[in-house]
Amino acid sequence: MNENKQENKKIEGIISVTGRGIGYISADGYEEDIEIQKERLNTALNRDTVSVQIIDKKINNRTQGEVIQIISRARMKFVGVLEKEDGRFYLSPDDRRMYTNIFIPSGGDTVEEDNKILVTITKWDDSNKEPEGKILKVLGRKGDNETEMQAIILGHSFDTDFPLEVEKAAEEISKNSKITEDEIAKRRDMRNTTTFTIDPADAKDFDDALSFKKIDENTFEVGIHIADVTHYVRPGDAIDKEAQERGTSIYLVDRTIPMLPEALSNDVCSLNPNQDKLAFSAIFNLNKEGEVLDHWFGRTIINSDKRFTYQSAQEVLDSGNGPFVDELKTLEKIGKKLREKRFKNGSIAFETEEVKFVLDEKGKPIDIKVKKRLETMIMIEDFMLLANRKIAKFIYDLCKKNGLSDTMAIYRIHDVPNQEKIEELSVFLKAIGYNLEVKDGKIDSKNINKLLKEIKGKPEEKLISTATIRSMAKAIYSTKNIGHFSLSFKYYTHFTSPIRRYPDMMVHRIVASHIGGAKITEEELKLYSRLAIESSQREAEAVSAERDSIKYKQVEYMTEHVGEEFEGIITGVATFGVFVEETRTKAEGLIRMRDLGDDYYTFNKSSYSVIGDRKKKKYQLGDLIKIKLVEANLDAKTITWKPIK
Repeated sequence: MNENKQENKKIEGIISVTGRGIGYISADGYEEDIEIQKERLNTALNRDTVSVQIIDKKINNRTQGEVIQIISRARMKFVGVLEKEDGRFYLSPDDRRMYTNIFIPSGGDTVEEDNKILVTITKWDDSNKEPEGKILKVLGRKGDNETEMQAIILGHSFDTDFPLEVEKAAEEISKNSKITEDEIAKRRDMRNTTTFTIDPADAKDFDDALSFKKIDENTFEVGIHIADVTHYVRPGDAIDKEAQERGTSIYLVDRTIPMLPEALSNDVCSLNPNQDKLAFSAIFNLNKEGEVLDHWFGRTIINSDKRFTYQSAQEVLDSGNGPFVDELKTLEKIGKKLREKRFKNGSIAFETEEVKFVLDEKGKPIDIKVKKRLETMIMIEDFMLLANRKIAKFIYDLCKKNGLSDTMAIYRIHDVPNQEKIEELSVFLKAIGYNLEVKDGKIDSKNINKLLKEIKGKPEEKLISTATIRSMAKAIYSTKNIGHFSLSFKYYTHFTSPIRRYPDMMVHRIVASHIGGAKITEEELKLYSRLAIESSQREAEAVSAERDSIKYKQVEYMTEHVGEEFEGIITGVATFGVFVEETRTKAEGLIRMRDLGDDYYTFNKSSYSVIGDRKKKKYQLGDLIKIKLVEANLDAKTITWKPIK
């Protein structure tokens, strides 16, 4: 009786749709997501917000549902290739989760086949037919570097160009950016304190700087100065609305799509050397042990003495010679103490490998290298973490002191891992010879660090580290603070990158309001709550776009190496084959089950392997394997390997 009532209920939520057109939505009271067959999607697309009727039917023992209302569309614009079939033109979408082509009635009138285009759906009132669409933009011939990078950007709902109104507003700010004496009088003047920036060699926008002053033999003033973007960009103006919409800058292999127009990001706001610049600063008195003795938060004016790259600052530290060597050495020592404390308190020491591409003048990759993580990079990270943590605690304490809710802020939160995922991780690790201590489905971050220490330098290090990261929750923005699990911080926010992250701009405004004694209204709080959710979504899209550009360039690089032999590590096993990541370029591809050799291989879930029926040869997750490149398919963005016997 009770079960029938459950099966007749309606649920609302965001639907996840596969490329085969099967939808899934989570529902309270059900262990597994509700499944929606293609014929019951009723035009719902991936990530749409929908209302679903749970129906009295199961397929493969799974509860079924039907979409009865599309509350809001996640997107209506799609990128893909214009194709012709039976005299009709269609968009074949790049997005693998878009399970239908889009009919283009006007296709071919002005655009040739095999061009990549941006299309918007204009009509879809019958789920048994394809949607209709119109061409918004022609990107160019598929396979061209510019076309493919544009396709990735637009395919993730980002724009490459700023609206004219926004560009004009930025130019106006640039023209009137002279810092007045009145403005200087309102700020703490740090121009005579030793200050420098340390950034990547190719950075054009500098949104953070460090200042250093020795107070006595055991006390040092360290300033973390952040570009004062919100002095120039006001809530609700054209630039602010555009930054809200974008949410973040996007970093593809060969370009950056900035959140703010370059007149601001690379000039007015950027903490360029030997120029007076406005900053929002977190200034700490620290001792040699990295203990915070005092702090001050507020608006400043600075003048950076030098622009270091990570490499040039590292060379000063390594050689013991060069500009500001004493300051850098002391900062390095304090940074190490901050890091030691962090790890002692349970902060997880994840280390991820990033690849860097060497491109020719046409954007084609001619080499792929793994980025080296320098001590200077880690040092800057240590001080940014300090600022973000202390700013979050400062806001929380102010709210408490003034009798306000602690939701009067934007926090960067990271939930504890899902019990099921942690248990799955534990089973996987046991299968490949490692143990992870789990109690009642819960895990102590210190035990994760113990595991990461154990695998350091071993061939399976990246595999296990990646699997562990995937078992974690995703860090998001929220007005409700639950702490940050992987950093082991009770209070944490993002304050240090307002040129490239919209949440940091919001945090700057919140801190300024609290310092100035202004009360944050309920209306503002609702806005911050909504924007926290939207910023998390835009961040996820930006990360996905970055990964897509890396994957495309890896496949493009491999098109020149078909037939060559490589070494790889098995990163995944499935019923249809084995995934292998090439060790140098980190390019991942598939060995199909039929290509494994002279045996019939079956997938063994419990040992994360595939095993030959007769000869019992095993291919297991984490194994090193010799491989030959069979195919690099740029259209599908896939790589196919064969094992070398």
